[in-house]
Amino acid sequence: MEKNHPLRPFRFGVVSAFARSADEWLARARRIESLGYATLLIPDNLQHTLAPLAALATAAAATRTLRVGSYVLVNDFRHPLLLAKDAASLDVLSGGRLEIGLGAGRPGFEAEMAMLGKQVDSGAVRVARLGESLRILKSLLTGEPVTATGGHYTMAEGRISPLPLQQPRPPILVAGSGPHLLRLAAREADIIALGLPPDASEDTAAERIGWIREAAGERFADIELNLNLMAVADQVPRWISGQLGLDAAALAERGSVAAVLGSTEQMCEQLLRRRERLGISYLVVSDEFIDLFAPVVERLAGR
Repeated sequence: MEKNHPLRPFRFGVVSAFARSADEWLARARRIESLGYATLLIPDNLQHTLAPLAALATAAAATRTLRVGSYVLVNDFRHPLLLAKDAASLDVLSGGRLEIGLGAGRPGFEAEMAMLGKQVDSGAVRVARLGESLRILKSLLTGEPVTATGGHYTMAEGRISPLPLQQPRPPILVAGSGPHLLRLAAREADIIALGLPPDASEDTAAERIGWIREAAGERFADIELNLNLMAVADQVPRWISGQLGLDAAALAERGSVAAVLGSTEQMCEQLLRRRERLGISYLVVSDEFIDLFAPVVERLAGR
């Protein structure tokens, strides 16, 4: 890692998608906060998960310091003006604790686009649309009126109120894996989530970060790098074992950058070493691992 990217303090988050009741969801949010995690994050699906913005607002109302964020919203599901309005309101009501995660689409979202009566464009078109959406969103959240003609969005003197509590605006996370999307994220995002296969190696992560560094230029030092951990101690999330047939040992054998294995001390050493090499300081885990990963959070959060 080059010296122009200073070591950031560790932050840790939990990705959670569903609860059977309000009591269950609120208890989980409070538990996550009490264990020292920085963020509660939720994915964006039309089925099988809670609606992200409503769930985040509910979690924020039940906590005091926990930040809340999307991981990540599908850009083509929402117009950026409507997203800016919802995001600003949620930031106000949470006391300035929102982080906006946005992406160009994820595996399997084609069926949901069909439900919405929308076509699925090529990756290049979706990345270009995301870029336009990000620029509109950032302007609206900072109080600038937006007029857009042509391109992917059209609006006349678009503006929102109230404005978000965080100034100049809430941080924006962009998730991506390919060169075009990561280069867009390098130019526009505050946080970049590395969308890697579960068994991707450190060398693969280093290549992706190289793309980001090249595109970001001087602002690379201001970007926080994020990774979703796929194995903790000796366990993997249910979907990893069920859909992909991988366990922690298999990920370790393949040198997965998203696997931290062994004792608490060993997991901490792995994260410290990877932060030194790659600059990754913001790690998130599945809600299956809230308690299992908590000793690592206790040792490294803010360090």
